[in-house]
Amino acid sequence: MDKVMGSAAEAVADIQPGASLAVGGFGLSGVPEVLIRALLDQGADGLRVVSNNCGVDGRGLGVLLSVGRIARVTGSYVGENKEFARQYLAGELEVELVPQGTLAERLRAGGAGIPAFYTPAGVGTQVASGGLPWRYAPDGSVSVASPAKETREFAGRRHVLEHGITTDYALVRAWRGDRHGNLVFRKSAANFNPLAAMAGRITIAEVEELVEPGDLSPDAVHLPGIYVRRVVELTPPQAADKPIEKRTVRP
Repeated sequence: MDKVMGSAAEAVADIQPGASLAVGGFGLSGVPEVLIRALLDQGADGLRVVSNNCGVDGRGLGVLLSVGRIARVTGSYVGENKEFARQYLAGELEVELVPQGTLAERLRAGGAGIPAFYTPAGVGTQVASGGLPWRYAPDGSVSVASPAKETREFAGRRHVLEHGITTDYALVRAWRGDRHGNLVFRKSAANFNPLAAMAGRITIAEVEELVEPGDLSPDAVHLPGIYVRRVVELTPPQAADKPIEKRTVRP
């Protein structure tokens, strides 16, 4: 029952090249930075990542992207990462862009054992009809395009069929966690972290504060330990390292 690992390096040691990963975080909030950097040092490449975005240049998943370790991204937002955009447009990276709410529900569905669901999001667009560029060729043409999806009418409204997502591993960050893997997420860090954790077959959580079993009220637990296989306790400096994408202050 004690799921605490000796180090982040030990926790990610068995991630193989080509593995699929669900990664928590939104922008730079709640990103499992320590586990990502441990995976960078570990050396696995050809990774297939499912995450809302791919960090920024030099932080989050951006550190894996910058050295060519990521082969495919399923996400909602290219955002502030210039290298992400460059690799995608140059045909070096395959990218499946998904409506944000749909991505969240696909992760949740996969973790709940639901193979597919219908949603109105994307009906009437290439999300449903297909043709979104997943990969470009070097000459700028589309070499891999999204397929058309099944649609069906419910209560007079068209819906598109989306499939649940499961991955080989999940990397998440939590505010507090116990040795059994029960996790509590704080404020905006409770973004894609619980959903990513549900979707991974082997979920690894880095926690800012490790407590003993029984210290967390059952009513306070956001994700039960049944979803978590490994826990990594962060040092105080690691827990305090929380970058901000764009700092805005008063004049």
